[in-house]
Amino acid sequence: MNESKDNQNEKPARSLNFIEEIVEKDIREGKNDGRVHTRFPPEPNGYLHIGHAKSICLNFGLAAKYHGLCNLRFDDTNPVKEEVEYVDSIMEDVRWLGFDWGDRLFYASDYFEQLYGYAVILVEKGKAYVCDMPAGEISATRGSPTRPGKESPFRNRTVKENLDLFSRMRAGEYPDGSRVLRAKIDMTSPNMHLRDPIIYRILHTPHHRTGDTWCIYPMYDFAHGESDSIEQITHSICTLEFEVHRPLYDWLIREIGIYAPRQIEFARLNLSYTIMSKRKLLELVKENYVKGWDDPRMPTISGLRRRGFTPESIRNFAEIIGVAKRDNVIDVSLLEFCIREDLNKKANRVMGVLNPVKIIIDNYPEDLVEEMEAMMNPENPEGRTRKVPFSKELYIERDDFMEDPPKKFFRLAPGREVRLRAAYIIKCESVEKDPVTQEITAIHCTYDPNTKSGGPDSNRKVKGTLHWVSAAHAIEVEVRLYDRLFTIPEPDDAEEGKSFIDYLNPDSLKVVNGYLEPSVKDSKAGDNYQFERLGYFVVDSDSRTGTLVFNRVVPLRDSWAKTGI
Repeated sequence: MNESKDNQNEKPARSLNFIEEIVEKDIREGKNDGRVHTRFPPEPNGYLHIGHAKSICLNFGLAAKYHGLCNLRFDDTNPVKEEVEYVDSIMEDVRWLGFDWGDRLFYASDYFEQLYGYAVILVEKGKAYVCDMPAGEISATRGSPTRPGKESPFRNRTVKENLDLFSRMRAGEYPDGSRVLRAKIDMTSPNMHLRDPIIYRILHTPHHRTGDTWCIYPMYDFAHGESDSIEQITHSICTLEFEVHRPLYDWLIREIGIYAPRQIEFARLNLSYTIMSKRKLLELVKENYVKGWDDPRMPTISGLRRRGFTPESIRNFAEIIGVAKRDNVIDVSLLEFCIREDLNKKANRVMGVLNPVKIIIDNYPEDLVEEMEAMMNPENPEGRTRKVPFSKELYIERDDFMEDPPKKFFRLAPGREVRLRAAYIIKCESVEKDPVTQEITAIHCTYDPNTKSGGPDSNRKVKGTLHWVSAAHAIEVEVRLYDRLFTIPEPDDAEEGKSFIDYLNPDSLKVVNGYLEPSVKDSKAGDNYQFERLGYFVVDSDSRTGTLVFNRVVPLRDSWAKTGI
């Protein structure tokens, strides 16, 4: 029996990733009463990047798939590095990607009093103590993976003394760095994170939400798991570097005696020609190697948005790369493929010339202006069209003409014919040159009036088709040609004596003035187009009245693959 056409066109069901297998097993076994509750917990100390986008898609996607909930929680435990600007940008990014946390917006700072109480419980149980050693000494006495640590001389303080000192830390009696609260676990543990880790430190720094209320702040490892517990998170999804932190996550929750979420680790996104370190991204911004967090060369979500990437393309990218248990490097060309696939369906076509040379059609009437009909988007089933003015003088790309072309050059050359997109076939008759530089200043052609669409010779075949704009009607625009920010696939793996800065691509941005057909004149920031034969472009937010600025999103093809860079 033959399958129906509908069944044949159905996409095969995607197999479960390992996290979904864990979640489904927990649901079958009735854990957490069948609930699925995840969270996306960024630290507000920088802008989110494409790696965070993968985590956002995973956490919110799991909640949606299993009819659960996903919180947005800011783990804001370090007021020295955190800013309201970062909080606002993160919320904008999550919304832009298409996800909604509803009424579940939380902050670790919401729980500071509760977290302090948890720390007191550890002190009362003899599982935490106040240590007066300087940070350098604490680090030096932790040992190494092959050498046990050395116990602090303050490790055996009495519970009463520790409670008194910890409360005085909170009261602000001591300066920064003079005392810390450490968990009392095992200085000989093979896991370095269990060697009496610091769980509270003194910071006389105002917090962006709590002001001067607190001068002691929990460490990330302490606040993270306990916040998960307070929010009744069922599956705490973390990147792989937190795998070695999981024993501490579980120990703290167990010793405090509170609800225990399950931490699951997955491989973080590593993308070729890209860095993901917030510290390094901040260095690029602060040292003016780029023009802010939303520079279109940055891998930040705000940078990708300004570059012209769509939420759909990023979500599709996250779906394609999937969820792995071990680190690997994803080729950035896959991300570029996803945006090409999306914009191919959505972006209206326009003609633009970025490196112009003038065409003069000698036998075309001097004052005639025709309106040629061209497709808005061949992928659009509605088949809408646009009007493009055509006149005696046009611009084409300078690279589309050669005086002495090689054998397989099918564009314009002396004595050769080409078709102008949606218009006529023209033939090159002669050229004009600058007498000093010998640069071509104009190309004289003739046209065949019978080759227009609907004309008697409209189906006459020639090998080359060129895009063009009418010189008298074209709009002059600024075009920013963005390329990859680094010249090597793994800029984090710098040679000895070099840093990632040494691999910055000097050609990552080129600015040119181009000419576009007049249909774009009312464009606004964020509008996407395909410049025919040139690539995908988006209107930049720097555009102002009378001057449009376009960013190149991606070329039509992966030009790096051809050059071998």
